[in-house]
Amino acid sequence: MYKRKRIVIALGGNALGNTLPEQMQAVKTTARALCDLIEEGHQVVVVHGNGPQVGMINNAMAALSREDKNQPNTPLSVCVAMSQAYIGYDLQNALREELRKRGFMRTPVVTVVTQVRVDANDPAFQNPSKPIGHFMTKEQAEHAETAYGYIMKEDAGRGYRRVVASPKPVEIVEQDAINSLVDANKIVICCGGGGIPVTLQGDHLKGASAVIDKDFASCLLAKELDADMLIILTAVEKVAVNFGKENEKWLDEMTVAEAQKYVDEGQFAPGSMLPKVQAAMDFAASDAERTAMITLLEKAKDGILGKTGTRIHM
Repeated sequence: MYKRKRIVIALGGNALGNTLPEQMQAVKTTARALCDLIEEGHQVVVVHGNGPQVGMINNAMAALSREDKNQPNTPLSVCVAMSQAYIGYDLQNALREELRKRGFMRTPVVTVVTQVRVDANDPAFQNPSKPIGHFMTKEQAEHAETAYGYIMKEDAGRGYRRVVASPKPVEIVEQDAINSLVDANKIVICCGGGGIPVTLQGDHLKGASAVIDKDFASCLLAKELDADMLIILTAVEKVAVNFGKENEKWLDEMTVAEAQKYVDEGQFAPGSMLPKVQAAMDFAASDAERTAMITLLEKAKDGILGKTGTRIHM
């Protein structure tokens, strides 16, 4: 029997483009794929990346601080918040428009500006490694270190980039509000870019210079929502082992144990497929009734029907 599902969807960077005009166009394609699932009756919760967007905002705010000495540099956590609102604005309007084209006159789509708590003692803070923003010369990098306290690293001969920590998400601060909206059958966009990274200091939530992996944040969100599926959308239709080699093999499914074996073998690239597989494993391992899937955006509907994608289960 066909079962309608509660699904958390983690959108890859290709779902949003790299510039403002690209994003306005890309969200239309993204909205069509998401609405295919909504039209089938599934309850969809959307998480998106924000790499190019937060980099653009960070660069713009840094330029402002250079032009106006009275303008302090904008914290990365604030840049993430800005990116959530601006991406959500385009995405929710694209979803509303596509739903109306399909005859849905009630289109309750909402973006939640979402804080995600991380542990101030997470080891990632001792070894910042996530590059963000534009490339700089050595002189520019030294100025950024002195003026803004940035940690700069040389990047493969291409110049210097700022690096920040990528700690694991511990708690979604607005989880109760998100639960209420989803339970009321609203289409929710939340945890954008992995969430605004914050640490708890007494009763105060303090923004952190960090980037949270959106796939790990999506996994936490899916568990807290008691979702049936976590779908991680990326640039390939299926996960492969021995990728790019003569014995390359595309996988229709993996058990959590099989996936762990492939991880231990180093089959998945760090910063690319590895976090996606690890997030999928974490969600699938949390309950025997839960399934994770990795596939292309435009194949999401076919993936739910079992026609494509890589499924991860207990």
